[in-house]
Amino acid sequence: MRPVPPSPSSAPIRIGPRLRETRMAQGMTISNLADATGLTKGFISRVERDETSPSVSTLVTLCQVLSLPIGALFEPPEHEVIEYAKAPLINLGGRGVVERMVTPRSESRVQIIRSRLDAGASGGDDYYTISCDVEAVHVLQGQITMRFPVGDVELNRGDTMTVPGREPHSWVNRSRLPAEVIWTIVPAAWSGSSHSRSHR
Repeated sequence: MRPVPPSPSSAPIRIGPRLRETRMAQGMTISNLADATGLTKGFISRVERDETSPSVSTLVTLCQVLSLPIGALFEPPEHEVIEYAKAPLINLGGRGVVERMVTPRSESRVQIIRSRLDAGASGGDDYYTISCDVEAVHVLQGQITMRFPVGDVELNRGDTMTVPGREPHSWVNRSRLPAEVIWTIVPAAWSGSSHSRSHR
């Protein structure tokens, strides 16, 4: 399985909500913040709604008054929703498969991939290993066969299987119907020291 490393996001950085949350957590009103910074209440309100982009010097002033490290404005959120329709399409090397990564690219603790496997789809003829601690596969629809050097394991709808990341394995959809599968990789395959899908 090829790693999916983090990449820059095209989504705009929303600093307004963080400024508003910090201000409110300190019990400050917009009027209080305006008095302390010399900015107008209307301008601060627009900044908090992300309707205008403040200059760097204005951001520094706001952060100083709020005792907020300026770098904290640009940290990824603790929780993030990935809409399936907007999840990026990826290619991990399988045949006859459409895959979307449904966790943020910046998330190193876990990587979740949802795959649609056509009839006859496979992870390739060779066994592979993944640079992670554990990989879990859950079958949403249809059935797939997990392949190991010691033998095959059939998984049907609703079944879940965990595999040590460095155990040689592959998969195939031998049925005549497509399958839907969720792959969970812990930690994300690209986060370790070996960033590759190794074939054996």
